[in-house]
Amino acid sequence: MKAGDRGMPRDYPSLLAEIKERIRSAQYDALRAVNKELVALYWDLGRVICKRQADGTSWGKAIVERLAADLRAEFPGIQGFSSQNLWYMRQFYLVYHGHEKLQPLVGEISWAKHLVILGKCKDILEREFYIRMTKKFGWTKSVLIHQIENQSYEETLLGQTNFDKALTPKLRAQAKLAVKDEYTFDFLELGEEHAEREMERDLP
Repeated sequence: MKAGDRGMPRDYPSLLAEIKERIRSAQYDALRAVNKELVALYWDLGRVICKRQADGTSWGKAIVERLAADLRAEFPGIQGFSSQNLWYMRQFYLVYHGHEKLQPLVGEISWAKHLVILGKCKDILEREFYIRMTKKFGWTKSVLIHQIENQSYEETLLGQTNFDKALTPKLRAQAKLAVKDEYTFDFLELGEEHAEREMERDLP
């Protein structure tokens, strides 16, 4: 027993472990809450820009650049107010606005992952798939990119499971888990939309 441990109750190590775990859990919950608020903020900024443009206000490159500069001056510690990011916010709102199933989900993954999905996926159903899978399996940004580049969405639509050849051993188990239950589109609430899409593809 260490000198500093004298007088400590025998259950102190387990108590310390429990408190550490509680702190880590609180940190994780706080990060999730902050992420939701951040994505909600970006959604609102995208909505404001779209609304101004729809009202006929001249909201072009010059105004967005000025807005970005003013926001960075007011909030110098925040890195997300570049003009490019403001345009991404506009795109983000335009892509998901009006999709009732997707709007509640957008706050469940980080902005960086949204940028990956917006940049690499062109189909709304494909974007929904990767948002849901990232949320469900906790994919990191690098894993998400890997899944998109290896066409996990297309492979799932086709019912193929040849990920062993496409993934490194480190990611193989996670990829198998990610598609284990996803052959049934109803599980993702995509059934009718996917069925209609496949029927359209089969028409001459």
